[in-house]
Amino acid sequence: MLTVTTWNVNGIRARKEELPLWLERERPDVLCLQELKASPENVPETFSCHPDYWCYWHGHKRYSGVGLLLSKATFPARPTFAHPEFDHETRIVVATAGGVSFASVYVPNGGKDFPAKMRFLEAMSAFVARAVAAGETLVLCGDLNVAREPRDVHPTLQKPNLIGTTPDERALLEGMLRHGLSDLLRKFDPDNDQLFTWWAPWRNMRQKNIGWRLDYVLPSAPLAALARTCRVDREFGTSDHGPVTATFDWTPPPAAPSEPEPEPEPVKVTSPPATGQLDLFAPRKPGLG
Repeated sequence: MLTVTTWNVNGIRARKEELPLWLERERPDVLCLQELKASPENVPETFSCHPDYWCYWHGHKRYSGVGLLLSKATFPARPTFAHPEFDHETRIVVATAGGVSFASVYVPNGGKDFPAKMRFLEAMSAFVARAVAAGETLVLCGDLNVAREPRDVHPTLQKPNLIGTTPDERALLEGMLRHGLSDLLRKFDPDNDQLFTWWAPWRNMRQKNIGWRLDYVLPSAPLAALARTCRVDREFGTSDHGPVTATFDWTPPPAAPSEPEPEPEPVKVTSPPATGQLDLFAPRKPGLG
């Protein structure tokens, strides 16, 4: 059985106490993290080089950033880590192990630069199309900052022309699904109109379950057919997102162990700093696309 979790931690240093507890309790085979808000050297030592995981940190202080942790017990050979050419602001890392590519993705919110968000989504859709056409097994995970359907935003929060709900954004997400990915959270809970993964950190929105569905586990067909469960853990942690976990009836092919993982090279940020999770309740501004 393979377990894959994606979690926007909204600042990994702010979760330095709870993330190790969660990791010890859940022990996923693959953990995709987003919105680290920390450069690799600033990731807390409690899990930056976890002895049981191949760890890769791709971030910049104060905003954005993604990470990937793969279990050494499940994947004894060191994964290969890469960044697609459309990566900017340290928003995507891909690990290939056991014949599967696992991508941890943090899509721009778009509140300050909507065209940049659309360019990222368009490039990611092309990336998915190429991978599927080449016969690759892909699991795309992360905070995509798009609510797929109207019901993926609580009725009391729905407003016209909200970023994250525009027809163009939703069309690009649907295009990725048409390329061959499967929305597991919705697959296993098709009739739940209160299925959310992000809640504003005020007015007890999380306790009341008044939120948005922004976080996804999207496998391509070979693994989607083997998916057994997918759920969101609303009750755990102090991030404004809940961890989303999927399980698959799959084990990787045997592989020889690898040498210890080298330190990741510093990452050059190619775009000006921008805030991470922006105000999702702001209507799209004129001139932003």
